Amino acid sequence: MLGTLCTLITALMYVDAAKVLTQTPAVHTVSAGQEVVLNCNIEKPEFKYVRWFKQVPGGTPQYVLRFYHSHSSPNEFGPGFSSDRFNSKATSNIDYQFIIQTAETGDSAVYHCQTWDNSTHSTEETVTQWVFGPGTKLIVTSSSLPPPVLTVFPPSRAELQSDQVTLVCLSSQAGPFADVSWLSAGSPVSSGISTSTAVQTPDQTFQISSSLTIQTCDWNMDQLYTCKVSLGSQTSEKTINKSQCPAEG
Repeated sequence: MLGTLCTLITALMYVDAAKVLTQTPAVHTVSAGQEVVLNCNIEKPEFKYVRWFKQVPGGTPQYVLRFYHSHSSPNEFGPGFSSDRFNSKATSNIDYQFIIQTAETGDSAVYHCQTWDNSTHSTEETVTQWVFGPGTKLIVTSSSLPPPVLTVFPPSRAELQSDQVTLVCLSSQAGPFADVSWLSAGSPVSSGISTSTAVQTPDQTFQISSSLTIQTCDWNMDQLYTCKVSLGSQTSEKTINKSQCPAEG
């Protein structure tokens, strides 16, 4: 069953459902040690539990807990989760809350609520399926996080024969959500940038790849380019220009 739920989360099938789940806020940033409260409105009541899932970019969704509005506490937790830090409440029979009592940096992820849809369309067709909320991105910051480690790669020799070349910045970092930007001669660049989502590596760190496409003539003029990555309060920068790179043979 969990495998099916994971597939549904990835596909975000809530879009096609008659019942629409609403999650607020869309993005929530807190410091480590603070309490986290995420909200989910299920639109109309069902006699079913509301479940919460944690999904780290590049990882498999994890089942956290389930809760019913008339209960005093969650009656089930997923592997690795417990009432020591995680809880759920309801302010009405359609308004649910997911609570992390003391946030840790490892809690950074997207959290989806989920429930059962047993709706009837105007065509009298009954919809019975699991539906998911769009998710809340939770970012837990800490001054103890190490700064991202950056590596910037110059254009390939083959690219130098064309009108445009690509610079690539690889960031290795402790958390999944980071802001990546590029600068040209100290000024922000707004176009030609493509940045991937974070991918978790076997050592539990995360990698983000960002590329910047520029004109070959600008590269040949020895323009200075900077890749800048911010993770919470930690920021790293790495610069590159043609004169820093080995001469093409």
